[in-house]
Amino acid sequence: MSATSTLLAITLSGTTVLAQKAVPPQKPFAASTRAAIEDALGRKGTPFPGAVLKFGFPRGDLHVVANGVTLRPAFALGSWVAFQRVGDHAMVMGDLVLVEGEVESVMASLQQNGVEQTALHNHLLGESPRVMYMHIHAIGNPTRIAKAIRTALEFTGTPLAAPTAVPTSPIAAIPPMDLDTAAIAAALGAHGNVNGGVYQVSVPRREKIKEEKHEIPPSMGISTAINFQSTGAGKAAITGDFVLLGREVNPVLWTLAEGGIQVTAIHTHMLLEEPRLFFMHFWANDDAIKLARGLRAALARTGSKP
Repeated sequence: MSATSTLLAITLSGTTVLAQKAVPPQKPFAASTRAAIEDALGRKGTPFPGAVLKFGFPRGDLHVVANGVTLRPAFALGSWVAFQRVGDHAMVMGDLVLVEGEVESVMASLQQNGVEQTALHNHLLGESPRVMYMHIHAIGNPTRIAKAIRTALEFTGTPLAAPTAVPTSPIAAIPPMDLDTAAIAAALGAHGNVNGGVYQVSVPRREKIKEEKHEIPPSMGISTAINFQSTGAGKAAITGDFVLLGREVNPVLWTLAEGGIQVTAIHTHMLLEEPRLFFMHFWANDDAIKLARGLRAALARTGSKP
């Protein structure tokens, strides 16, 4: 957990003043606990600030086409779960990518094993086959929760073997990145990384977001996510979601439309976060630099960090 602070009342010469006492940041999971989580999920996790351990489950088994674009797993088909150490237990959040026929079985399995659903909805429009996104939440023993998530994923076609360096299918084969990512970053005003043939950018918000009195680090799904997938000749398909306060929703929607970017969904991902957040998903396929400028204009209408 990120460092928080408490206020102490101190009396000096008869005057009460406030001073801050720093609370040490939450330590990462113990090595034995991390190993147990990784063993239950069948792959290694990636550590992030705030005592977070995050796991990706890209849907390399799916062949999804949206608006004529074959979607790479890293572009819009990446299930993930993140474990944050909170005292002697864990807060877990995630987003599972499912086809319609998997939803009922996955939901029943998670419910039976103590993992809650906080949202179920689309992120895209017009894709085939239809893809649904199930957001999850749990607090408790991290190993138990990891086993529950693994059990639920067994009701899907998600590749569950530990990832290898060698692609196992034509869909997983990654072509060279042919986008000018430096120019995109300059136009967007934010830098990202290439992952799975996709240029991914994450932009956190300025506010501290809390749920059940615990601060939620940006890596647990509360940063604006922007993905670029090349469609040739300097063009890119873009998707992702803006993380917004209520008052930002319509200004960002209008700004995206002005930039030729379609809004595909507006909804919540969590239940008890403070302040209340809304997630706006988007899509476009056009000149990559032009789209980056449109996204930058929309980011300027939010409380995102520069």
